[in-house]
Amino acid sequence: MAITSNGKGTSAGGTPRCIALVGPFGSGKTSLLEALLARTDKVARQGTVADGNTVGDGSSEARAHGMSVELNIADAEYLGDRFVFVDCPGSVEFLSEMDGALSGADLAVVVAEDDERKVPALQLILKALEARAIPRVLFLNKIDKSTRRVRDVLGLLQPASAVPLVLRQIPIWEDGHATGFIDLALERAHVYHEKEPSTQIDMSDEDRTREHEARFSMLELLADHDDDLMEALLEDIAPDRDKVFADLVNEMRDGLICPVFFGSAEHGNGVSRLLKALRHEVPDVDLLSRRVLDKQNRAVLQVIKTLHTQHGGKMSIARILDGVVSDGDSLFLKGEEEIKVSGLFSIFGQQTTKIATAGKGDLVALGRLDNVQTGDLLSFEAGKITRVEEPEPRSPVLATAIAASQRKDEVRLSTALAKLVEEDRSLTVSQNQTTAETLLAGQGEMHLRVAQERLAGKYGLDITAHTPHVPYAETIRTGTRVRGRHKKQSGGHGQFGDAVLEIKPLPRGEGVQFTDTITGGVVPKQYIPSVRDGVLDALGQGPLGFPVVDIAVCLTDGSYHSVDSSDQAFKMAGILAIREGLPECKPVLLEPIHKVVVACPSDATARVNAIVSARRGQLLGFDGRPDWPGWDEVQALMPEAEIGDLIIELRSATAGVASYTSEFDHMAELSGKAADQALQRSGKQAA
Repeated sequence: MAITSNGKGTSAGGTPRCIALVGPFGSGKTSLLEALLARTDKVARQGTVADGNTVGDGSSEARAHGMSVELNIADAEYLGDRFVFVDCPGSVEFLSEMDGALSGADLAVVVAEDDERKVPALQLILKALEARAIPRVLFLNKIDKSTRRVRDVLGLLQPASAVPLVLRQIPIWEDGHATGFIDLALERAHVYHEKEPSTQIDMSDEDRTREHEARFSMLELLADHDDDLMEALLEDIAPDRDKVFADLVNEMRDGLICPVFFGSAEHGNGVSRLLKALRHEVPDVDLLSRRVLDKQNRAVLQVIKTLHTQHGGKMSIARILDGVVSDGDSLFLKGEEEIKVSGLFSIFGQQTTKIATAGKGDLVALGRLDNVQTGDLLSFEAGKITRVEEPEPRSPVLATAIAASQRKDEVRLSTALAKLVEEDRSLTVSQNQTTAETLLAGQGEMHLRVAQERLAGKYGLDITAHTPHVPYAETIRTGTRVRGRHKKQSGGHGQFGDAVLEIKPLPRGEGVQFTDTITGGVVPKQYIPSVRDGVLDALGQGPLGFPVVDIAVCLTDGSYHSVDSSDQAFKMAGILAIREGLPECKPVLLEPIHKVVVACPSDATARVNAIVSARRGQLLGFDGRPDWPGWDEVQALMPEAEIGDLIIELRSATAGVASYTSEFDHMAELSGKAADQALQRSGKQAA
């Protein structure tokens, strides 16, 4: 994000445009960023992911795993125009990073490849863009490794897009390899050079025939939204080249088409043509402002990412939609709370550079804005800001129980977790009161692994993590009547409390009820709450070792001593009565059951059904996923014990793209071998 050239946030290129590089995992986004930076002379030599010397993926976690796990930001200038490129992770586990970047993007370059296994993942990306009306072009990468005709590849990818994929180029083939391309808008042929700009060549007769056919197909797709162009085609009139370009630009910006370019990021092929298209066709930041804000709002900053650095503290990465911001300026959070900028920085990969000012279109880091969160809008003037509603953060699908290895680090862990969640909204931290565990939940195994690595590497914490315990409960099948008597003499005043309890089961979901039918003062009124407290304490752990629920306890009788009775004595009487009475009531284990909705490609629905059934799930049915052609939603009731690592198996069966939502539905009895196994896993003894 180093978008400055003179230390003041401005350069000869005018207002910079922000390009998000998105696409499935492994499609070559980081390589494309490196090729773009090399072609614009921003870096002296194009690095490679394999060598670990790229501008992107510079964090220790990214280097260790050989994959993008966070946004990578870099600027470039091409033929006088300024760009900010934001390389987004492609793994489904880190797509929340993309969500933030799209809030500040003028256009997205969708990087894809000739791989049918990645089509569902491509659809995830395109759906996010479509939902937010982000203009987009597709860069078909690794053309040097493709074994199919480009039109066949487009036919493979088209189901992932809600709008037509429109070829802007066709390849020039030589011995089965793409050696260049023909631009269908300019009607010019170019030959590739290794990591160098292509050069124009004359077209062969065969290539010219192919070009005419492909260009007509492109024009037909454009004519679907332009009656004048359709009329020209019907009358066999060659359209004006400027008219063709205008249609390509306008229909792309309106989200009616997705133009397709191709090349090889690794070899630097197709990069110059992509840059030229971006130069002429990317909308300026005003279009983004209209997407994000109400018509009445102007002069704001859109926060797309929050970072906590080891030496610089908190940084809020923001796109300036209008105006100029300087170090020390006052801004207004949500139009009301005044905050002061404490440091203004440009970012290039892992490097930050302090700058004095930044202007419209710039993407900068603002220092130490304590109350500012990702997604917030900052304004230059006090007053209400109205924004277009943003998508909700992605729901977590996998959790781990986490704790500091040493008690002295518990406060540090709590602080570090809060910072992780602030940086990544798809992470959540919660406390399970039943199991007394701190739960860190995220988007998958790798997501949680990276979070734990950051706790260790960035915050120096030694932590332990394990599979969360299931919050089992227990209840009773029959009732009983029991007396609890606490009597103790130890010199001076003794202790005496006597309580008779009637215990009965309640229908499922009724919780715990305590009542009394005391008459005649056999248990003085002031001691009845103490009996209740003792009952509730004892119900916290029943004979099976879990909280007791769906039970009614009634205090029916008892006795007291005018000198030795006390609140504590009657509390102990209530505890003793429950402990003695519950084993007689045929205790039974209860497990939490959740309503689960799995989203998956339709061709994997049968596999998903089998996975759910094998995990003791009760299938409720499935239907098409609304507005997602080729996807289904499977609904089921599943025990929480079977949901823990469900996402791992689901993604293995769906090319890594399945997701699910889960919410508690009810508690159900668990008996037999399954109950014995649950008790064994929890370290309890079977009744």
